[in-house]
Amino acid sequence: MSTLIATRDGFGEELVRLGKANDRIVVVSADLEDATRAEYFKAAFPDRFFSMGIAEQDMVGTAAGLSLMGFIPFINSFAVFLTNRAYDMLRMDLCYNNCNVKVICSHAGLTVGEDGASAQCLEDLALMRVLPNMVVICPVDTLEAQKATRAIAAAKGPMYLRTSRAALPVLTKESDPFKIGKANVLREGKDVTIFGCGTMVSEALQAAEILGKEKISARVVNMHTIKPIDEDMIIRCAKETGTIVSAEEHQMNGGLGSAVAEVLVRHCPVAMEMVAVRDTFGESGTPQELLKAYHLKDVDIVAAAKKAIQRKKR
Repeated sequence: MSTLIATRDGFGEELVRLGKANDRIVVVSADLEDATRAEYFKAAFPDRFFSMGIAEQDMVGTAAGLSLMGFIPFINSFAVFLTNRAYDMLRMDLCYNNCNVKVICSHAGLTVGEDGASAQCLEDLALMRVLPNMVVICPVDTLEAQKATRAIAAAKGPMYLRTSRAALPVLTKESDPFKIGKANVLREGKDVTIFGCGTMVSEALQAAEILGKEKISARVVNMHTIKPIDEDMIIRCAKETGTIVSAEEHQMNGGLGSAVAEVLVRHCPVAMEMVAVRDTFGESGTPQELLKAYHLKDVDIVAAAKKAIQRKKR
């Protein structure tokens, strides 16, 4: 069994390492540094940590100003608070001015768990990817979260990093490559390609195992970057397998599935199914109870793959 670690932990640990190497990195928080793991940076560099209280909009504006002075601000909160309450500031202060601010949001998706619908942000990927200049990343595990944190610190412009509250399996290795905008194939296959991000990649790998026992060869791709999406990978997989399934812990509208479909419809239309939340809010429960209740488990990906393959055969 793989080690289980939340991606927020990988972010927090890497941020401290980056802070040691670059004194221009600062953190601006809206009262949730303990939950987002920005507290690690606070403990190491208290003079470069700024607490705004419960004021997400103020946090974004302050970070924009710091970036214009040459600093590299990392702002952090729960996804539902930062992407919803501070959207106007994210749009105008950060993206319109192309400010070099890194937006880190934990507690996204259904696996927030018992906190319930009001805290389960299921629309953040959609909200962030429509903003000009914003890069959107959803790492698969704690190691990839560390690599993503390094990558966004080095890159210029506004970046959105979605991290998990729930502990996730460690599926990658230290030596595995990570490049913004370049997806990674985790399992080869010839009958169907499953594109997943974050939590859903492990479910996709389990689905591929089930399909393999039924003589269906499934390719699994870790699409960690939602924007810019890896168009070359999508087109290649569509041509080689002829069938696509997307899997995400997010609303079906506007997220990973939509981003993949936008590429396919322009370049290589093939049969496609989406495994995602279907236009509804969440509820309270354990992460696994909720993934099952909202049809985001490996068996649901299996069913989607079979449905897409049947459509291909028509």
